Amino acid sequence: MQTQPIDFHPPAEEAAPYLLPNPGSIFADRAARFAALAEEHSLGDWLRFLGQLSQAQHEILKCLPTLPLPDAASLEQARTHGMPPLNASSLARPAAWRFALQQLAQRLEKEVPEGAQKALKGLFSASEADLEKLADMLLAGEPDSEHAAQLPFVAAALQIVFTALASQLDASQLQPLDVHGVCPCCGSLPVASIVRLGAAINNLRYLHCSLCNTEWNVPRATCTACDTDKGVALHEVEGSKGAVRAETCDACKSYLKIVYQEKDPRVDPVADDLATLALDMLVDEAGYERSGPNLLLIGANA
Repeated sequence: MQTQPIDFHPPAEEAAPYLLPNPGSIFADRAARFAALAEEHSLGDWLRFLGQLSQAQHEILKCLPTLPLPDAASLEQARTHGMPPLNASSLARPAAWRFALQQLAQRLEKEVPEGAQKALKGLFSASEADLEKLADMLLAGEPDSEHAAQLPFVAAALQIVFTALASQLDASQLQPLDVHGVCPCCGSLPVASIVRLGAAINNLRYLHCSLCNTEWNVPRATCTACDTDKGVALHEVEGSKGAVRAETCDACKSYLKIVYQEKDPRVDPVADDLATLALDMLVDEAGYERSGPNLLLIGANA
């Protein structure tokens, strides 16, 4: 495992503090990235399936009706109390998420790996109440081993709906929250951070939400979990091209991956995270604990 010093180049002009997801491309781009990463990868079959899942998310999102946002009074109340406007832990979930789950199951029925076929069939036959319990379990960050194989599909459906909702917001409705390190849009934890290319956002780091795909700007060379700038370091697997690194913090013993568009403009926080599980193993063995989940892998260690 190689450790490298953290460098920082300030942007030439002020950048947007929040980047809302583009519903027309977020999942399609991720699908293409998974497909590219699958080539000659030891986990190629799994990554290809996740690409098919991401493409299904894209197609289902295109077919969703416009989902109603919280009313103006609720949005203002969230702003007044420093809460996310689409708080995943308290928002009344649109029934459309269950429709999205059914669509995912139908589209992936012939593609799903053999080990997950039973889980998918179980979702077909589950009652609405049971599906809502699975959603509650996932959003509370409390997966159990009994449902581990079903939760990634539940997560994928919830990602569709929360991405659709987030894309309808005005970025001016977002603000820094009292709780550090969670999404200012839905209150979920980040999956990774990304250092972006582009005029006003060049070399700026954004945390990427694991649920709604919103991004928010955070300083570089600081821990995204505890906000310290002491004992923060970057690590990469020996022989890698540096497009994906793990940022560790000695203060809270946490880590989260960071991906660099400068190294590869096609990097995706979700796809590249899952294609670099060897990096997780290295920093895990060094005593660091991951600070944010990848919901397409949720439940694997339950």
